Amino acid sequence: MADELVAKQKGDVIEGHRILAEIGRGAASIIYLAQDQRTKQIWALKHVQKLSEKDQRFLDQAEIEQKTAQALSHPAIRKIPKLIKKGTLLRTKELFLVMELVDGMSMERHPPATFESAIDIFRQVAHGLGHMHGRGYIHADMKPNNIVVSDDGTAKIIDLGQSCKAGTIKPRIQGTPDYIAPEQVHRRAITERTDVYNFGATMYWVMTRKNIPTALGRGDSLVGSKDDNLIEKPARTVEINPRVPQMLDELIMRCVEVNPDDRPASMREVADRLELILGKLRAERSMRQSPAAQVVDEEA
Repeated sequence: MADELVAKQKGDVIEGHRILAEIGRGAASIIYLAQDQRTKQIWALKHVQKLSEKDQRFLDQAEIEQKTAQALSHPAIRKIPKLIKKGTLLRTKELFLVMELVDGMSMERHPPATFESAIDIFRQVAHGLGHMHGRGYIHADMKPNNIVVSDDGTAKIIDLGQSCKAGTIKPRIQGTPDYIAPEQVHRRAITERTDVYNFGATMYWVMTRKNIPTALGRGDSLVGSKDDNLIEKPARTVEINPRVPQMLDELIMRCVEVNPDDRPASMREVADRLELILGKLRAERSMRQSPAAQVVDEEA
């Protein structure tokens, strides 16, 4: 049917990339496992199709994603080395993104089991976002589903389709309701502190499995459109999960401040704080596992 995605078959060849298997689907896209016939390297091949005029935004986002990825070079950000367009000179009907194959699961589907592993993932993501900011780009849609973690704990930021240059004022509201910053909802300038908020909301969910109240209320209603102080303050993470380390709770709550000026000034500051928290946790674990610590515990 005209309004259904047309899948490629195993063995089909797209610009020198042989389809091996289908590995995922989106609103207007199918992702395949594909092999470069010349180099034999395995890639994820994202096929975006325009089925109707409303699907133009998916093509636009795919082009933004590839353009942004080309400007970046960091181990915590998925690489997208190639964009293939199909259609006429003036009208693109479909396109393909040749993407780094990220073998793992999202934090949303498989949250980390320990505080130490969670903070290690947060640390990697913060460094990746800091790299983006250093190159002048904002991710603008950070959430647990856009962080993929491999079995060895390596984190990778994916989905750069809503990314933009720092200082951009977008023509319409873009973002995920449970993680969106007030300035995104009210169409103010997008800055690195926007990513700080989105990332803080992400850390909040991982620590509590609950979402913070945002300026985009239920049913897409706008909250505090004239006064950000009307946005409900979230409960502290330690009130929901008392085992959250105090320093991490303090960092998260600073990140999700409604006023951007009250958030950490940069993702580098967030990353440095996470490094400190992780080091402290690891030192405490080492002490607990040392013979001296075991003796003290037994005497106690």
